[in-house]
Amino acid sequence: MRILVAEDVRRLADDIAEGLRDEGMAVDVAYDGLAAAEKAAVTGYDVVVLDRDLPGLHGDLVCRQVTRSADPAMVIMLTAAGSPDERVAGLRLGADDYLAKPFHFSELVLRIRSLARRRPSARPRLLSRAGIELDPVLRTATRLGRPLRLSRKEFEVLAELMAAAPAPLSAEQLLEKVWDEYADPFTKTVAVTVGRLRRRLGPPDVITTVAGAGYRIGDGPPAPEVSGSSRSSRSAVRHCSTRRC
Repeated sequence: MRILVAEDVRRLADDIAEGLRDEGMAVDVAYDGLAAAEKAAVTGYDVVVLDRDLPGLHGDLVCRQVTRSADPAMVIMLTAAGSPDERVAGLRLGADDYLAKPFHFSELVLRIRSLARRRPSARPRLLSRAGIELDPVLRTATRLGRPLRLSRKEFEVLAELMAAAPAPLSAEQLLEKVWDEYADPFTKTVAVTVGRLRRRLGPPDVITTVAGAGYRIGDGPPAPEVSGSSRSSRSAVRHCSTRRC
């Protein structure tokens, strides 16, 4: 999930961004409206957390730009202006949600995840391919019923590959979707993370390297049959580690 936090109070913006990164999200930050508009124009965000009273370019104008784009991000206005009339005005601009300051961070996280699920181009709630089942909301993953213990970046790379399948994703695309704007485009971190993910998934390898195109999730082997039954048995237990990469 790629998020833009547009907030002119730097400490608050940085705290929100750090907290969302701890939740497994890739987060960019803009400290004024002009920077927010520029980043929103060139990056496909899932959700924009938008302070309404931004310097440089008012948050209302940023909201209009974002919501009128070809593939608009969902917008949650995060502002001290919290009267009913102000909330109605913000929603009329095209914002999808409105949260007044002060707020509880856990509520902001839940609202962001809810908005991402409601986005028209959002991926399905449950992703399933090659014997792998992944729930991006509960952040759980299994392979043939075996719980997978994944770091945050491993989980996000797997989610992106499964959502794109059967098409491949290049290292550059994965870097843009899973890491934030500070990621070094010349780094080998994508290849390293994919290598670790392959080891976590175990044999046989279902991540294919496509020459000149990147990586993709293949179909993988069928689930094993249980003796005396034509149905495969899969554990309902799912778990994914939330360690930072």
